[in-house]
Amino acid sequence: MEEIHRAIKLMEQYKTEEAIKVLEEFLPQANEDEKYTIAELYKQWGMLEEAKMILLGIVQQYPDETDLKLMLADIHIDLQEDQEAIELLNKFNPQDEEYLAVLLQLADLYQTQGLFEVAEQKLLEAKQLDPAETLLDFALGELSFSNGEYLKAIPYYEKVYAMQQVMAEVEIPVRLAECYAATGEFEKAIEYFQLVETDDVDVLFRYGFIGYRADRYDIAKQAWEQVIELDPEYQSVYLYLAEVYEAEGLIQEAYETTKKGLDMDELNKDLYLVAGSLARKMGDHAAGYQLAREAVSIDPGFKEAVLFLVESYKHDQDQEAIIDLLTHSIEQGEEEGYYKWELAKAYKEEESFSEALKFYQDAYNTFKDDEDFLKEYGYFLVEEGRRNEAITILERYLGLEPSDTELEEYIARLKDQAEDY
Repeated sequence: MEEIHRAIKLMEQYKTEEAIKVLEEFLPQANEDEKYTIAELYKQWGMLEEAKMILLGIVQQYPDETDLKLMLADIHIDLQEDQEAIELLNKFNPQDEEYLAVLLQLADLYQTQGLFEVAEQKLLEAKQLDPAETLLDFALGELSFSNGEYLKAIPYYEKVYAMQQVMAEVEIPVRLAECYAATGEFEKAIEYFQLVETDDVDVLFRYGFIGYRADRYDIAKQAWEQVIELDPEYQSVYLYLAEVYEAEGLIQEAYETTKKGLDMDELNKDLYLVAGSLARKMGDHAAGYQLAREAVSIDPGFKEAVLFLVESYKHDQDQEAIIDLLTHSIEQGEEEGYYKWELAKAYKEEESFSEALKFYQDAYNTFKDDEDFLKEYGYFLVEEGRRNEAITILERYLGLEPSDTELEEYIARLKDQAEDY
């Protein structure tokens, strides 16, 4: 063992190459115990392939040595050779002292491969061997949680929580809170979250989100304000906090929150749009337009921002702005039928009837089953003297709304007029 001790000392002195050379020269004459020790060192030093080759040779000579096989399985896993690890672990005898650890390792491997039912079977088998082992309840809870089986996970986590609050660096009350929230029991979720004192911004964000979903804006606001205090660069929190402020009528605070968020994330189109909406609510129409236009410049296909601008321009009766905006959007490749309908309306208001007709015709492909569109389009065609086309469109509308007797009579009059011509 003298050479092994010398190699360890050399490694401690950062003389890596010398340490490895000492072991390589000693390995051919080492006995099995020494080879095992060298394999352990290689594993610690990240020389996994070298450690594996040593262990494969020893395992062939001592196939019943569980410690050897467990270390070899660990190395297979570290090398991402999951199938080799599974084959090796499945050779263990249920009577082996380490069989419980083997089942846990197999469960983890099967879960990694997406074989969740097999993983669960291995954990349940382990549970039969040691029903009181809290680690197994935790593993079963984690497996169910990762699969989205939250109701199934709750009893396991509650068993763990009865024994300890934290396991494997996981806050059990947080897991229970998330499970209850996922099943719609928000008040129960809040109760569990309140058991945790934490400055983990991810946990606080989730706590705030559960409060938000439960309409407990006081909880959401407090949690999210704390997130920003702890980590101002936690970008996703600003939009939600602004929505909470707005829901409580705190428009100025909401607006300031969106602006702070944009300082952290200047390409967040959703924040620009919310900021624009809040600016208009405060009477700053110029800022509202500018912020919404920023959202569209980031993403020309951002339909919500485009429609916000359209409605704003409508309020100001600015048809030219609507036409410019939607024409540009369509030129950018946004083939949105609603844009064409809005363009048709805008051109109609501008008395550009030929352009209006063109966009009504284009929009028809999208809205041929929309009662409001068909009625509006039909009346437009009548105004343009295109009675026969109008009758066709309005009859299609009547097929969707047969109870509209007033329009039915109107169509009859149109047909009479058409016959008179």
